[in-house]
Order: sequence, then C-alpha cells, then structure tokens
Amino acid sequence: MTLVIFFLMFIIGSASERLCPLRASIDVLEGEFFFLCYPESRQEHFQEEAYTINWYRENAGKQQLIKETRRIVSQMNFLEFWPVELSDSGNYSVTHSNGKQNFVIQKWTLNILERNESSCFNKNHLTTEIKNAGTGHSLKCSDLSVNENDSITWYKDCKNYEHETERELHFRTLTAQHSGIYTCKIIISHEGKIYHSTNTIKLVVEEDAPEAVTLEIIGHHEEIETEIGKEEILNCTGFLGYYMQEDASLYWLINQMFPEQCTGIPANEPSICEEEFKKLQLGNKFYITRLLRIKKVTDEDMHHNFTCMLQADESTQIKIVKLKKGNTQDLPVHVFTTGMILAVLFPFVAIATVFVCVIFRVDLVLFYRNICRRDDTAGDGKEYDAFVSYLKDCVSPIEEEREFALKILPMILEENFGYKLCIFERDVFPGGAVVDDIHSFIDKSRRLIIILSQNYVSDRAIYELESGLHKALVERKTKIILIEYMPISDYSFLPESLSLLPSKRVVKWKKNKSLPLNSRFWKNLRYLMPAKPTKINTKRHYNNLDIGSKAAQLWTEDCDFNAVL
Repeated sequence: MTLVIFFLMFIIGSASERLCPLRASIDVLEGEFFFLCYPESRQEHFQEEAYTINWYRENAGKQQLIKETRRIVSQMNFLEFWPVELSDSGNYSVTHSNGKQNFVIQKWTLNILERNESSCFNKNHLTTEIKNAGTGHSLKCSDLSVNENDSITWYKDCKNYEHETERELHFRTLTAQHSGIYTCKIIISHEGKIYHSTNTIKLVVEEDAPEAVTLEIIGHHEEIETEIGKEEILNCTGFLGYYMQEDASLYWLINQMFPEQCTGIPANEPSICEEEFKKLQLGNKFYITRLLRIKKVTDEDMHHNFTCMLQADESTQIKIVKLKKGNTQDLPVHVFTTGMILAVLFPFVAIATVFVCVIFRVDLVLFYRNICRRDDTAGDGKEYDAFVSYLKDCVSPIEEEREFALKILPMILEENFGYKLCIFERDVFPGGAVVDDIHSFIDKSRRLIIILSQNYVSDRAIYELESGLHKALVERKTKIILIEYMPISDYSFLPESLSLLPSKRVVKWKKNKSLPLNSRFWKNLRYLMPAKPTKINTKRHYNNLDIGSKAAQLWTEDCDFNAVL
C-alpha cells in the first residue's frame, strides 16, 4: 500500500501555514508537483540568531548540497519540485547550521514511480479502502496543492465522475456498484505553467454478512483411532454466528452422564475430566469451545459414547465421538519377555537409551526423514510449505525482525532445505484485496509461521493470526509454528484462543548462536515443518556478517516496496 502524502492548510486571517506529516519513505508519480517539508516546531530548540537551513541529497554514499534551479526550489522548511522526475529518487535530508556545527533535522527516502501512459493512475500508487454496503462514506483527496482554491476533478476508473469538484467525494449509502478506482486530480498554476498532483483510492464495497445464522457444532460424528494407555484430548467447537449469544452452553456427556471438572492440578484430576468453557472470536465470527481430557485410554473407554451438546435459543445440536483401536498388533510373548529381561539386566543401557531419545529426539526424527525420504506434502493440494506472518512496519524500532523474516528465514529454509515459503510482501502481487489474498495464501500453506513480538498485533498481522487459528482449531487444516524472535516474558498480548492449541510449540531465536545451519534453532524449526525430501546445500555457509551485509543491501528497497502494500 502506497504511503499517501498529506499536506494540511490552516488559514489565520490572510496568512497560511502548511503543516507536514512525519514519514520516512514517500512514493510520488513522475511529472507531478510535490514538496518535502518538516514541521517548523522542529526548529524551536535552535535559538541562535544566525543560522542557515541546507537541503542535501545522498550521492554515491556522500551528502551533496542541493542547488536551486527553476525546477527545484528551497524555501526554508520546504523543498519544492516543479515537477518531480524519475532521476529525483534517492535519500534526502535537511540540516540546521549555526556556522560551527550541523544538526540533521529530518531524513526521507523519495521513490519516484513511472507514470502509466495507458492509464490515469499507477497500480502501485494507490490506497485500498474496504467498506460494507449500506453505510455512508467519504473519499478524501489529499491536499497536495498550494492554494485552497485550486481546481479539483474526480475520475472513476479513469472516466470523469459526475463532474465532482469538491475535495471530498460523499456517498450517502454504499452499494456494490460504487466499487471502483477513484482518482482525484488537483490542477496547480505556477509561474505561468500548469502542474498537477493526483491521489488514487481503490474502493471495495462488500455485501453485509447474513443476519440469520444457524448455530452448529463444527464437524460431524466421528471415530478416532487411538491406543490403550494413550492420552486423548477431544475438542468440541460450536459456531454461534456474528454475535456472542450469552445463553449458549456447550458441554460433554459420557454415556449420558456428566464428567467431572478438571482441577488444573494433575495429581488430583480424575482420569477423564471436562475443561473450562471458553469463548472465541475469529474475525467477525463467534465460537464457543470445550475440551474433554482423557489421561489414559482404557479398554472400557472404547465402548463409551462421548457426546458434545450445544444448546442456544431453545435449539440443540449434538456430536458423538467414539474411540477405536488403531491397526496395531500386540507384541508376541517371547518378544515382551526378552525386552523385560534386557531391561532388568541392562538398566544403565535402557536409561541411556531413553536419555538419548529424549535429548536428541529432533535429530533422530530428522535423520529418519532423510533416510526414508519421507514426503508429507505429496498429493495434499497445497502450494506452499509455510505462510510467514510478522510485524510489517518499516519504521519499527526492531528492524532486525524484518530482516529475519524477509532475508534469513527464506535464505535458509528455501535455498538450503528446499522448502517453499509464502511471504506476503514478496509473493503477493500488490494492488489486490489484502484480506482475500491473506485468507487464500494461508489456505494454500501447510504451516503458519508466526514471528512473535510485543508489537505484533497490527491490523493485517492480527487477521493473519485469526485466519490461522480458525484453520488450526476449527478446520484442522493448518498447523501453527511460533518463533520467539526477541525474549517475551508475557504472552497476554496474543489472542486467548492460541492457548487451545494442543501441541503449541515455540522456537526461540538466539541471534549468532542460531545462525549456523546445524544449530538447534533450524533443527527444531525443520522438525515442526512438514517432512519432505531435501538436499542440503553444504557448499554455502552463512554467518552473521554474510547475512547482515545482504540484508543491509536490500533494506531500503524492501521498505519502499512494502510501503506500497
């Protein structure tokens, strides 16, 4: 999504003052009027009587003083372009000098986009607004002009729109027919010549959600294969609709008898207990869920009916779950006897074996996959091995997190272990409907990798998490992998429904210690990824300097690209 440039005008008597927004990266179309500026309040701490303001542009790594021309004009805290050209792309800064020392006031990255000769807008230079039908809305034309009375024309899909000339385009009641791409064009007169600035908005009008929804239990009657002595957790989830029904109840019955409640203390819990009732909200949909925990499956449990019952609005829905033995055969008597004798005669060997299996469990599984060439991805219809979700903010104080998501993670998993990742900024063509794209690409992925941070919950990131939780808890199609990039002491900022994942695992990144290909971090991550035949590239070696230099070379370009999204 493109960062749109906003310039505000406040008129006091006959004088006017233009205020400037704080922004680090700016996209502008070639051939249009534009100006850089910084708020005058930033000069308040400079109290010297004599000082100068200088504008600079970075050239070959060095700061070069900008000289005024008829096209580029400097006026104190404004640098005007009449108009901008493709060659103006680069890094700019403005300094305050008292003759002894220079102080940098502000820096910008200016990216000039090429104009589309066959259209009135550039698809990479627009913002997207998604609204519901039946509501009122206004589209605002960014105030890019110098004078308040400059001429304004609105276009819809590059055709003049109802001869509208106001700075705001009002819709009393939105309908699906209002969807389209709207462009406002501001005509500016300067020194006898005509210039213009444009702002483009893609308006998507969605139909309202259905009012009447039938409440239902997710899933049908089912039989679960298990083994004697194994722990089983039965999950029952009910869909309530688009609002939370306070009178809804969800509970388990075992042969028409209520189970005991789980106490949270393992030593005091019964062999079968019902966990606490929980409410969930995924997007604009509401669910309730309850788990039934069976500590150790017995032969008697194979003959029980485990019934989940959902009641609300005087209606009842049920789901029956039965346990059955898997296709396993009991060990022959002589094999069991031999095993017992070995356990008695060689206790240290048995303890050492258990110790090795527990400590090196991940290594053994990866070794087994490699030897057997196991492939869990064949024929499942998925296109990607994992969708990567992380905080998308170029001005985030934690820039290393972004480098990790866009550089280190795909560099190792794709180039060295043969996985195929879906990274929104890299793999999704800009300009589409963001919500639909996220849902579609998560649905095409076998895993959802979430790179956790305290600032993770942003508008788009939280939707990616909610979509992944819906597929993990309700549809059981996608498994979630959590990467703790920075140490986190409190997980309360994450949705409560994340705690319902039976096999939730967190892989912790430990910076330089985790960089080598054979580190514990990459092994644990590959263990949680789907098994597939891989050919490890041992000829390439990555260390902190290699990765850091490659990330630094592309950092500025990626921030600009992701700003478009």
